[in-house]
Amino acid sequence: MNLVTIEHLTKSYTERLLFDDTDFSINEGEKIGLIGINGTGKSTLLKIVAGFETPDQGTLVHGRNLDVRYLSQNPQFTAGDSIIESILRDNEGHPHLWDMESQAKTMLTKVGVEDFNQKVETLSGGQRKRVALVSTLMADTDLLVLDEPTNHLDSQMADWLEEHLKKFRGAILMVTHDRYFLDSVSNRIVELDKGKLYSYQANYEGYLKLKTERMDMALASERKRQSILKVELEWMQRGARARSTKQKAHIQRYEALRDQKGPEAEKLVEIESVSSRLGRTTVEIQGIFKAYGAHVLIKDFSYIFLKDDRIGIIGPNGSGKTTLMKMIAGWEKPDGGTIDIGQTVKMGYFSQENEDMDESLKVIDYIRNVAEYVKTRDGSISASQMLERFLFPPGVQYTAVSRLSGGEKRRLYLLRILMDAPNVLLLDEPTNDLDIQTLTILEDYLDSFQGVVITVSHDRYFLDRIVRRIFAFEGDGKVTQYEGGFTDYQAAVMEKQVRQTEKAAPLKGEKKTSQKLWTGTKKLKFTYQEQKDWDVIESEIESLEKAISDLDGQIEAAASDFIKLKELMEEKEYQEAALEEKMERWMYLNDLAERIAEENRK
Repeated sequence: MNLVTIEHLTKSYTERLLFDDTDFSINEGEKIGLIGINGTGKSTLLKIVAGFETPDQGTLVHGRNLDVRYLSQNPQFTAGDSIIESILRDNEGHPHLWDMESQAKTMLTKVGVEDFNQKVETLSGGQRKRVALVSTLMADTDLLVLDEPTNHLDSQMADWLEEHLKKFRGAILMVTHDRYFLDSVSNRIVELDKGKLYSYQANYEGYLKLKTERMDMALASERKRQSILKVELEWMQRGARARSTKQKAHIQRYEALRDQKGPEAEKLVEIESVSSRLGRTTVEIQGIFKAYGAHVLIKDFSYIFLKDDRIGIIGPNGSGKTTLMKMIAGWEKPDGGTIDIGQTVKMGYFSQENEDMDESLKVIDYIRNVAEYVKTRDGSISASQMLERFLFPPGVQYTAVSRLSGGEKRRLYLLRILMDAPNVLLLDEPTNDLDIQTLTILEDYLDSFQGVVITVSHDRYFLDRIVRRIFAFEGDGKVTQYEGGFTDYQAAVMEKQVRQTEKAAPLKGEKKTSQKLWTGTKKLKFTYQEQKDWDVIESEIESLEKAISDLDGQIEAAASDFIKLKELMEEKEYQEAALEEKMERWMYLNDLAERIAEENRK
C-alpha cells in the first residue's frame, strides 16, 4: 500500500535548487535510508514528507488517515516541562496513554536518561536528541521520519535502536550516516544527487553495488550518444539541405541529441593538506585523575602516544571521553597527574559542538582567519580554492556561516582544522552530521596522515576502518586498552564475559555451554572486513585462475587477429594483476587465521 507519493517535486532554498522536478514515494513496510552530500536537501525532504514544509512545485499526497511522527535534527520542547511531562504532552492522543509513562521510563533508561523529572531546558544537546527520539518512538504510528537518530547514541544504545527499528511494523524514512546501522535496518536506499532522487531496493551494501552499475550504464549511454553525435555532425558539416520534411526531422534529431546533457561527474570533497613535522616527543600522559564532585571520570591513567598512533576512545555517554580529549587539547586541566606536550606538536581539535565557530562570519572569512593560502602536494592554493574542494562554491562562500546546514557547518569546521596543518588530530564525534561521501574521503585522508589521530566515536564502521587501538571507559575512572578496531574490542569483551561466566558457573554442563560460546567468539578476532574477505577469497582466486586459463586458450585461437589479440592480452594483464593482489591478501589472512587458531588451542 502506498503511504506517500510526491510527483514533480521542485524546491529551492535561497539560490540553491534542492529538488529539480523529481519523484518520490514510500510504501507500507519500507525502511528507507536517505543519503546524499550535506546541504543538498535531505532534511528538507524529511520535513516535506512530515508536512512541516511545502514544495515550490509538484504534488504531495498522503495515504488516507496516515499518521506520521517526525524526529528533527534539533528538537524543540516546551519550557517548564519535565522530561516525562514532555513525552506525555507529545503523545496525548496515544490509545494506551495510561501505560505510556512506565514504557517511556523504560525506553529512556535504554538511551541513558535516568532523571525523568529533569526540566527540558536544562538538557544538553545530546540529551535533548535522545529524549525526542524516545518521544517519537513511543507513538503508535504508520510512518517514522527520523533525522539523524543515531547521533549522540553510544554503541549499546545504537544496537538497541537498531533492533527496535527492525521490529517496527510501520514504514521508516531516515537520514543517518552510520553505515553499519543503514546496512542492518534499511531495505531501500534513496540517494539525493544533483536535485534528483535515485532509488535502490537494497541495504547499504547492495546500494554500493547497484550504484556502480547505474553509473557504468550512464557512461556507456554517453559513449553511445557521443558516437552517434559524431556521425550526425559529419552529416551536418556536409551541408544538409533543409528542404524536405525528412531532412528537417533529421536536423531536429541532431539538435536534440546535441543539446542532451551527459552524466555529470560526481562532486566529491577533496581533502589534501600537509601536516607539520612531528618530533620525538608527542603527547605523554602520566597518572592523570579527573572528577566532578564524587563522580570520578578518569583515575590513574597513563599513556605515551607514538608518532603514527590511531586511537579510538569509546564508552557510555557522560563517562569522560570528551573530557579526556579536552585535557589533551589543553582546554581543561587534570585534577592530578601530568600531560606533557612535545614542542613540535601542533594540535587540531575537531570538537563535538563546534564551540569556537563564529557563525556571524562569512564562510570565506572564517577560513581566511586561519590562512589565506595552504600548502598541498600540488603547491600553494588559496582559501577560496580549498573551499571549492570542500564543495563550497563561490556563491556560498560569501554567505554567513549561520545560513549553512548542520552538516555543512561540520564540513567547514573540519576544513578549518585541516588547513592549520596539525600533526596531532583530535576528532570528537567526527561522524556526527558529516555525510557518507565526506566520511569516506576523511577516512582515506587519515590513512596517509603523517601524525597522531585520536578520535571519540560511536560509529562502529569508522572505528573499524581507522583505529588500531581502543581506549574503553569502563566506569569508576577505569580506562582499559584493547588492540585493534571496534570489532576486535567487542571480541575481547565477549571473551572476558565468557571467562567470568566460566568462573561463576563451574558445573560441568554450564562449563560445556561456556566453552561452546568461547569457540564462537574466537572467530571475531578477524575484523568485519577481514572475515568478509576470508569467507570468499579462495573462490575469487579460483575464478581468476579459471579466467586466465580461458584467456590463454582465446589468445592461442586469435593469433592471426592482431586487434583481438591486443584486447585479450590487455585483459589477461588486468586479470593477472587482480590475481596477484588477491594472493597477497590471502597470504595475510591465512597467516592471521593460523595465529588465531594457535591462540584457540592454548
